[in-house]
Amino acid sequence: MSTPTQSRGRERVALVTGAAGGLGRALVDALHAADWRVFAGTHRELPSDWPTGVATVPLDVSDGNQIRAAAARIENDVGHLDLLVNNAGVAVDGLVARLAPEDWEHAMECNLDGAFRVTRAFLPLFVRQRDGHIVNVASHAAHGSAGQSAYAAAKAALLGMTQSLALELGNRNIRVNAVLPGVLPTGMTMGLPAARLAEFAAANSLGRLNDPAEAARFLVHLATMRNVSGQVFHLDSRPTRWA
Repeated sequence: MSTPTQSRGRERVALVTGAAGGLGRALVDALHAADWRVFAGTHRELPSDWPTGVATVPLDVSDGNQIRAAAARIENDVGHLDLLVNNAGVAVDGLVARLAPEDWEHAMECNLDGAFRVTRAFLPLFVRQRDGHIVNVASHAAHGSAGQSAYAAAKAALLGMTQSLALELGNRNIRVNAVLPGVLPTGMTMGLPAARLAEFAAANSLGRLNDPAEAARFLVHLATMRNVSGQVFHLDSRPTRWA
């Protein structure tokens, strides 16, 4: 097994997809504050106060050309990658009886297929360096949620992919984990009625929603753990079934 990257004195490098979103931005900020070299993958306009030194990468996770270009850029610029965060996603809600097939396909494309494509593009680099950590951002909705069949199915499949990859890649010292950040006050939930947000808060034992910055801090800590793989971490206070 190779010596841990950090002990070789090499700078830690991370790629975050969906970096312009609420959680994505919090992840970029937290990694940057912890002295990681961050590549922020986004297909949206960046905020004006983007951290100095963060490298932005055009990265629509449904676009194979952009994914391949991002992989080539990171390998050419740095030569290694320590952390890949598959954070890009989109909420596609609706009852199955009213859900158009193209809406279902869009949910799969953004929440599941994109994570597969990006992961697959960086696997050769991870395998060659015999090191690395992949974190998939899933959702509590994976347990099943009325009106969220497409989103729930995509996120549940992402959890299955996470644990299967952990088994496939463990002998190469590559860790693969998933986090369920909980309901966050971000652009994805901004359009929800106040009553719905109150329901989400009431389902938490602490009676409140999660905070993007706190979720990001947990993920940065997880990224430094070398003996944890194939796990699913719930980051809010909704009680769930034991694994």
